[in-house]
Amino acid sequence: MDISKSQSLFDRACRSIPGGVNSPVRAFKSVGGTPLFMKRAEGAYLYDADGNKYIDYIASWGPMILGHAYPSVIEAIREKAYGSTSFGAPTELEIEMAELIRSMAPGIDMVRMVSSGTEACMSALRLARGYTGRNKFIKFEGCYHGHADAFLVKAGSGVATFDIQTVPGVTGGVSNDTLTCAYNDLNAVEALLTAHKGEIAAIIIEPVAGNMGCILPKPGFLEGLRKLCTQEGIVLIFDEVMTGFRLAAGGAQERLKINADLVTYGKVIGAGMPVGAFGGRKEIMQHIAPLGNVYQAGTLSGNPIAMIAGYTLLTELKNNPGRFDSLEKKTVYLRDGLQQVLRESGHAYVINQLGSMISVHFSGKPVTNFAQAAAADNKKFNRFFHAMLNRGIYLPPSAFESWFLNDALSYADLDATILAAKESLSEIGE
Repeated sequence: MDISKSQSLFDRACRSIPGGVNSPVRAFKSVGGTPLFMKRAEGAYLYDADGNKYIDYIASWGPMILGHAYPSVIEAIREKAYGSTSFGAPTELEIEMAELIRSMAPGIDMVRMVSSGTEACMSALRLARGYTGRNKFIKFEGCYHGHADAFLVKAGSGVATFDIQTVPGVTGGVSNDTLTCAYNDLNAVEALLTAHKGEIAAIIIEPVAGNMGCILPKPGFLEGLRKLCTQEGIVLIFDEVMTGFRLAAGGAQERLKINADLVTYGKVIGAGMPVGAFGGRKEIMQHIAPLGNVYQAGTLSGNPIAMIAGYTLLTELKNNPGRFDSLEKKTVYLRDGLQQVLRESGHAYVINQLGSMISVHFSGKPVTNFAQAAAADNKKFNRFFHAMLNRGIYLPPSAFESWFLNDALSYADLDATILAAKESLSEIGE
């Protein structure tokens, strides 16, 4: 496979951009090799600068639920752009978008638009602190909530990929207010609550983790968190940047039948545009300025191009709930096919899957938290990644990332992926 143009572009990028990329995981440092520079995408396929075609299992890290360049979304963006790309003033579309989110996601009374998932999580934590008058919060090892200082303590995803355990620039004071424990360990949460009685403002969690691979909550774990937060007056925050409007029309809250106090969203509400939002119960949300005194602002919040893109996508999902069934059936088909070839290959493996999120871990033991994901044979994953890439299958370039399916994938694409996996497993050996 010729990637000479990507190599040339990467060499050029390294002279002007730190590491040659604008987000670390894109650098392929974990898996090795040269990052591919994409030129366009359509449906289920990516096309790189050299003209190579790939079946896409990243979906722009989640939001391309119906595939790339979805026609109605592209047409809506084109039409809206004629009216200007930004105003810095309110629009009716922002109201319509907030109303649409409220109509789809359980337990959300009010919504504030922001410009990224990181900003949404950062703002939700600030709001929880302002609402409760407390400073400390609990997060879970391997969960990634963006790169705000407080969230980079034992984060997953890119931080785990680069094995950065202590992030320079994050002060000791910030770290002291960040309490961590293992995902799926309710006893550890209870111990922290006892040790820091009356000091904890929030518990933030990916209800289905996607930044240490796909990790599912054990039965009773999220229910236990909900009960503890209610008892202790703690704000439960669901980070649904990955799961929102993907696992169901109402996201993980609907799928798992557990309501959080605050929920954060990312690029999915912009159909891949740079956008985010956080929302929740009115009694909490009314503490945000200008209604309350917890300050949050953004010139590009509610950007009209992002809003129309997201509004068009979410309306399609709301009006056609069968798309979620279609996506899940395709993901189960892929899971079953991968299980068969992995079993036949003799490689130790674990496949975690829920809805249209899935990941493969080369491990002989269950993977239910970050330590177990890190203990898997991730060097083998790196070889598998490149073998798949050489066969036109574009997986996340890290063992610590969930795969995301899109509904533009055909069963022929899935069969091609399963065949590529069979050949790749044979190629990489033990």
